[in-house]
Amino acid sequence: MFTGIIEDQGMIASLEKENSNVQIGVRSAFTSELKIDQSVCHNGVCLTVVKKKGDIYFVTAIDETLKRSNLGDLNVGDLVNLERGMKVGDRLDGHIVQGHVDQTGVCSDVIELDGSWIYRFDFDPTLGNITIPKGSITVNGVSLTVVDSDNAGFSVAIIPYTYNNTNFKDIKTGTVVNLEFDVIGKYVARLNENA
Repeated sequence: MFTGIIEDQGMIASLEKENSNVQIGVRSAFTSELKIDQSVCHNGVCLTVVKKKGDIYFVTAIDETLKRSNLGDLNVGDLVNLERGMKVGDRLDGHIVQGHVDQTGVCSDVIELDGSWIYRFDFDPTLGNITIPKGSITVNGVSLTVVDSDNAGFSVAIIPYTYNNTNFKDIKTGTVVNLEFDVIGKYVARLNENA
């Protein structure tokens, strides 16, 4: 379980194909604190630490993960948003994030305002995911509040801290991002389908 509050930006140090999987080496400031078999969220994707070497830890992304997320588009040197699992008793500063990407979206607009940014993301509405204004959304693992919403997209407002401390500064029109829709909203939508 995660909160969507990004702890660090990791740099992709290596990418090694293993059959249909990819082993990803990530250089992070908190590598020394990690344990083998620990979960870490990478751009919103929960992956398990399988080994460590110096300041680099390694995770494996299976074919399903690569198809459903933007991890298959990573290159050595790219930055990914990182968050370790929530500790019991910690504050829930973001929202409930599972680390299970529902689908990808594409940035369709970035508007720079005087001290903040508005990002618009479009997604395939046929997959049944929804957003609502003032609801929660996770973009590349970042817990955000939806500003505007329609059936095929939404916008979010980004403050300077988030812009400077996540990979939002690298997102431009056409960038593919990972989306995890609000878990409570997903259950409500499923209940309405069955009503």
